[in-house]
Amino acid sequence: MEDSELEQIRKARLEQLKAQGGGKAASGGSGSQEQAAQRQQQEAEARKSVLNQILEPEAADRLGRIRLVKEQRATDIENRLIMLAQSGQLRQKVTEDQLKELLNAMADNKEEEKIVVSRRKGWEDDDDDLLDL
Repeated sequence: MEDSELEQIRKARLEQLKAQGGGKAASGGSGSQEQAAQRQQQEAEARKSVLNQILEPEAADRLGRIRLVKEQRATDIENRLIMLAQSGQLRQKVTEDQLKELLNAMADNKEEEKIVVSRRKGWEDDDDDLLDL
């Protein structure tokens, strides 16, 4: 069963590469736009197929909920999962707990944004009001 899943992932990736190569050969007008749209649709279908093969239903559901809130984060996670599957590092379907661990690991790697407030000195100060008594 494991070998057949890997074979399906490889076929999906091969189709994806063929679609990318075919789109680059096109040139000009609306035909290339249609081909680009078709290529994007094929890539989306290939991604969906691969993700269905490597994610358990609960993990796929969680990833879908993440997509509703932060689409870019969900795309990053999908890319990471597909890369792991293509490199043969996934030996079984990804569970919801494993997906949580991956999310936490990727969140730790991101640099947190910091807000720095710099105040000007020498402007009106509330302490000046106390001296006028």
